[in-house]
Amino acid sequence: MAKTITVCNHCDITSIKEAISLAADFDTLLIKKGTYKEYNILIDKPLTIKGEQYPVVDGEKKGEIIRVASDHVTIDGLFVINVGVSYTSDYAAIRVVKSENFVIQNVVLEKLFFGIYLEKSSNGKVYHNKIIGEAKDEYNSGNGIQLWYSKNIEVDRNIVQGTRDGIYLEFSDNITINNNTSTNNLRYGLHFMFSNHDVYTNNTFENNGAGVAVMFSKHIKMYNNTFRKNWGTAAYGMLLKEINDAEIKGNTFEENTIGINIEGSNRINYHNNHFIQNGWAIKVLGACYTNSFKNNNFLYNSFDISYNSKLNDNTFSSNYWSGYTGYDLNKDGVGDVPYRPVKLFSYIVNRTPETIVLLRSLFMDVIDFSEKVSPVFTPDNLLDDAPLMKKIE
Repeated sequence: MAKTITVCNHCDITSIKEAISLAADFDTLLIKKGTYKEYNILIDKPLTIKGEQYPVVDGEKKGEIIRVASDHVTIDGLFVINVGVSYTSDYAAIRVVKSENFVIQNVVLEKLFFGIYLEKSSNGKVYHNKIIGEAKDEYNSGNGIQLWYSKNIEVDRNIVQGTRDGIYLEFSDNITINNNTSTNNLRYGLHFMFSNHDVYTNNTFENNGAGVAVMFSKHIKMYNNTFRKNWGTAAYGMLLKEINDAEIKGNTFEENTIGINIEGSNRINYHNNHFIQNGWAIKVLGACYTNSFKNNNFLYNSFDISYNSKLNDNTFSSNYWSGYTGYDLNKDGVGDVPYRPVKLFSYIVNRTPETIVLLRSLFMDVIDFSEKVSPVFTPDNLLDDAPLMKKIE
């Protein structure tokens, strides 16, 4: 019969480590309010560790704080601070190693190196945690939530800020990342590589070094996320590199230097997205095939599309462009004249970045008008042949 073991500063059991050693499988440890100065806490049996009124587990910067090395572990309601910083070990506030059926929820992590680190673990849930770092440099800061060789994990309703990468995945498949807010991180709000069949919905990535980087992955679904205020010389809402067979739908890219930067990515549907007041809404660099851009809103971006290669078999159709000045005589809601979204000035800025200072000048309007009349430099077959007259709600 599972029992509850109470830990508090004036109880018979005053340390979490001691309680774990005394516990039987599937017991619950109830950690009362207070401060527990402990690190290298190893949970090596199925247990529920529940904090009452957010007890503080203080690692005193000595190393890793909690390591889970058993299936069926729940950690709920702790406040974990002062993870050790190391140049040789990725110390985490909570690390889960080769474990299944775990839950980490309602945990607050501060003064950390790595936050929650999942390693070769599966069938778990990271839910409703708050991870607050104070990262200043990439080399001595870690990631907020990291998944490495992990499968079938739900990462839901977490707040991550001030870390190196807010959420980082490598070799992690069938992950769902929903309703998280990843802001003010040094490098990326979300960064994933070699991770397939993952779904990202309703997340907000704001004011990070460079938004989101998606690399060398396939069968990704990204729905209804917001990428906002990722500004800087190398900043974008989202970078796609070597991504295949993905769906990017219903997302908002607002006030980023570049909304989406695309390179070597194929068979992707970009549908029903909103690109609002970005420097470039979409920048396409070579080797992209069979991509569809349909039913998107392009609103008041400095440049809607930048393209430095052949159009290939990519299609732009039925989008709303705030820069479209055509007409609709038969009132069917579709412009009678195709729209060419690539401006000559965008092409010039790509070749000579310093010319950006002329962005709002009459010179720019003149050269864009001349290119519109007879395209020479911009891909003449890159056009939206059914531009919408009203923006898509």
